Amino acid sequence: MKFSVSSSALLSLLSTTGKVISNKNTLPILDYFLMELSAGELKVTTSDLETTLIGSIKVDNMESEGTIAAPAKLMLDSLKEFPEMPLTIEVNDSNWEIKLSWKSGMLSIPGASAVSYPQVPQLNAERKELKMDVDTLVGGINKTIFATADDELRPVMNGIYINLEPNKLTFVGTDAHKLVKYEAETANEVNASFILPKKPANLLKSVLLKEEENIEMAFDSKNAIFKLKNHTLVCRLIEGNYPNYNAVIPSNNPNKVLIDRIELINGIKRVAVCSNPATNLIRMDIANNNINLTAQDLDFSVSANESISCSYEGQAISIGFKSTFMVEILANIETPTVVIELADSTRAGVFKPLYDDKQSNSTLMLLMPMLINA
Repeated sequence: MKFSVSSSALLSLLSTTGKVISNKNTLPILDYFLMELSAGELKVTTSDLETTLIGSIKVDNMESEGTIAAPAKLMLDSLKEFPEMPLTIEVNDSNWEIKLSWKSGMLSIPGASAVSYPQVPQLNAERKELKMDVDTLVGGINKTIFATADDELRPVMNGIYINLEPNKLTFVGTDAHKLVKYEAETANEVNASFILPKKPANLLKSVLLKEEENIEMAFDSKNAIFKLKNHTLVCRLIEGNYPNYNAVIPSNNPNKVLIDRIELINGIKRVAVCSNPATNLIRMDIANNNINLTAQDLDFSVSANESISCSYEGQAISIGFKSTFMVEILANIETPTVVIELADSTRAGVFKPLYDDKQSNSTLMLLMPMLINA
């Protein structure tokens, strides 16, 4: 196997696909890039057995085809030291030595046979296929991934629930304290749902930023495949039944707050300094177009409060929230003004962005309250 390639193009490809490689691989071969050269194209595959990412680039001056497993860390560490320049890569098929040569020098890296590299999972005949808009997929992942859990006992909550209905696509993330539901209008005909794990969701998020065309997607009961322009992501889905998220969203919230989002975030951060480190509890007393934020830590005799003006419709209400969760939710809403809908001090608060015009998607964020001493 021998070819020439741009050093920066190769580094970009290896850096992207290398994100799949885990620090705790059970098979030594998974610490390698699987590099396959044929028909003037270099295909690089990485896997951690759960997630597989395949990327490809066109090469220059291909002299011979071949396949090699190249050590990921050594390849990346070497390529990071090169400016943009042409590199010639040659593999010795008898001892798997990889030679990188350039105008003024060369380096040698020990490779390995690619025979033991795991096969890419295939989908069964009952798979469902669809095309998905890039912006919708990126928006859905960005909006919901922060709300997913890290719970070994309830693995279904460690991923993003994606529900496909005719003309509608719903993304949901929850950790039982906070919940985000993002709905988008789509021209899709498929009726199905699956749970996308956090790692492939994060990988998709970074790779999709360079995409412009629609994404081809297919999935069955165990795996999903996302086909992009220069990458293919294959991942194992989380199996199990997702909780009924609609049941926890309060339908009747008579108390509505309209408030400047940045002002509220900054107020919460200032007051939260004096909250109890164990609970991060912030109390909100809302009445007369005013929110009074209060936090105290009785163990250290510290307290803080701040008043922020708002537009409020409803009865006077006092409710407590975990400040860190509240800041996280507000930081993931992009509009200057946010709507907070409340029923009473024991039911979840609903946070929504306030848009000036009609949107083709909707975002609803929910936060469970904390007990406050009256």
